[in-house]
Amino acid sequence: MTTILDVKNVTKLYDGEVALDGLSVELQVNEYLSLLGPSGSGKSTLLRVIAGFEMSDAGDIHLAGESVAGVPAHKRGIGFVSQGFALFPHISVFDNVAFGLRHREDDPVRDEGDVARRVNEMLDLVGLADLGDRGINQISGGQKQRVALARTLVADPKIILLDEPLGALDANLRARMRIELRRIRQQLGITFMHVTGNEQEALAMGDRVAVLDNGRLAQVADPDTVYNQPASARVARFLNCYNMFEGRAGDDKQFCVGDASFPYPSPQDASIGPGTYCVRFDKIRVAPATAAPRPGEAGVRATFITSEYSGPSITYFFEGQGNKVLEVEYHLSHRQPEEFSPGSEYSLLWSPGDALVYS
Repeated sequence: MTTILDVKNVTKLYDGEVALDGLSVELQVNEYLSLLGPSGSGKSTLLRVIAGFEMSDAGDIHLAGESVAGVPAHKRGIGFVSQGFALFPHISVFDNVAFGLRHREDDPVRDEGDVARRVNEMLDLVGLADLGDRGINQISGGQKQRVALARTLVADPKIILLDEPLGALDANLRARMRIELRRIRQQLGITFMHVTGNEQEALAMGDRVAVLDNGRLAQVADPDTVYNQPASARVARFLNCYNMFEGRAGDDKQFCVGDASFPYPSPQDASIGPGTYCVRFDKIRVAPATAAPRPGEAGVRATFITSEYSGPSITYFFEGQGNKVLEVEYHLSHRQPEEFSPGSEYSLLWSPGDALVYS
């Protein structure tokens, strides 16, 4: 693989507060990198520093092997798609896409035949071939997102940065645009860096997922590794699919949480000491409170609260000791939904081998 973007030890401060803390990351040619993190973790700041809209306080950025330190944003060859699309409402879809070609500082395109060819190619690529004459106020949110992408692609950028580009769309459109963005990237062979606060979006979109925490990279790996083997308890929390128990090591080599205790996933984990014990929502089975655990199973007692249906899955909510809310997810392709009685006690059980423990 060839590196197209190399961010080296970049630091960014705002009024003395650290937004990016010596952050380093590489993007490969024709790679789709998802950047995941909570609000305030530095995701959008990183994109703005790479694009040249903000200057870093330390570190360097190399694009295609050349440093872009001090290079103005419009000369970097980097495309940027924002959540708000930033389209001109008083001109047509076609003219929005053509604007950069006609008015860029370096080598503007004067031949209107060439403009028309390139713009129409991009509109066809994003599925808007018949909408070039429409006004921006005459198209849907999903179509506006495609116009913004076409306007960026028509300039032949080296990489494209997407700052929560699907955040303004409804759930159905977001799902469709995930597929479209990956198709377009694969067809053109351009590197994408996609910032999102949505863990499902990050895992679905990226060839790799980079998790940002307080201006630092907490983990960079393929989606399967991030989902199944988060690098820390904080990464697991960002993924929003793990029940997390704070506790300590007991004298009997069990992880103790209040009055409950769980076997460690492996003997080596018993040396961790105080920490966090994590079990993914879909690794738990629900049994009657009187049911005996299967050999080797761990579990807790909890009271059923309610359930939430989301199409392919159902999430069941329980209340454990200390008023802690615990979640159990059933994928309906794997099992039939179950009915639990609100206010009744059940046993939540799992295999210790499915748990993760962090110091």
